[in-house]
Amino acid sequence: MVLDNLFWVMLIGGVSLWLLVNGLFFYVTRVNQSALSRQFANWLIVIGGVVFPTTVLGGLLTYGLFIMPDQRTPGQGLTLRVRGEQWWWRVEYWPEGAESPIISANEIRLPANRRSEIVLDAARVIHSFWIPALGGKMDMFPGRETRMSLAPERAGSWRGQCAEFCGTSHAWMAFEVVAMPPDDFKRWLEAQAAPAKSPTTAAARRGARIFAREGCGACHAVRGTAARGAVGPDLTHVGSRLSLGAGTLGATLEDFETWIAHTGTVKPEWKCLSMII
Repeated sequence: MVLDNLFWVMLIGGVSLWLLVNGLFFYVTRVNQSALSRQFANWLIVIGGVVFPTTVLGGLLTYGLFIMPDQRTPGQGLTLRVRGEQWWWRVEYWPEGAESPIISANEIRLPANRRSEIVLDAARVIHSFWIPALGGKMDMFPGRETRMSLAPERAGSWRGQCAEFCGTSHAWMAFEVVAMPPDDFKRWLEAQAAPAKSPTTAAARRGARIFAREGCGACHAVRGTAARGAVGPDLTHVGSRLSLGAGTLGATLEDFETWIAHTGTVKPEWKCLSMII
């Protein structure tokens, strides 16, 4: 709601300036083409060129600065730690009083009508965390933490994006954002904390054997298994996420097949470490 109000206030202010400037231009070039008196010209410059733009732009700046502190307000219990990687997002959920995080990747879930604090940093290069529908941008720096907080006013889903050029696949470094009713979010977080379910079908068991045999656990973690890698995204509940490859593909079986078989094509320069070796 805050961003919606900001959009309309900025739009009205910008349109007002546009109408004034172009209205005056139209008046002196089409309506009254005769020479203007010196007194009228002076007042036109002072009011139209100085007083009105200064008042409107000053008011818009003041309004924008007035709502910015909301993004610095401390959270209400839940803290998320988000690290920008090349080119994906490492996400940790720290409920109040928790001794260890609930780890995920490439997706942000928040309780609606609650303010959550988000601690940001980066692994190698500068990134910028941006959810246009919920708040402003916040840069992420290697070796330095920045903070913001978000309080979605209703349940819904939106797209987030890295807003700082960070390499070849910068444009493919997105993430899904989902705001959930608090009770639904609590149940979801409890489910995320659980280990991965054991495969129940022949195809799933075969996939688990291939995953272990090919050394995927050296880079990826799957809780409840021997896979403990921390180089790449945690894959414990990857099938429950809304997208794959940091917003690059959907989450259907066909998308998984495409990702595994054509990772470097789908997302340039992002390849499984085992493929490079």
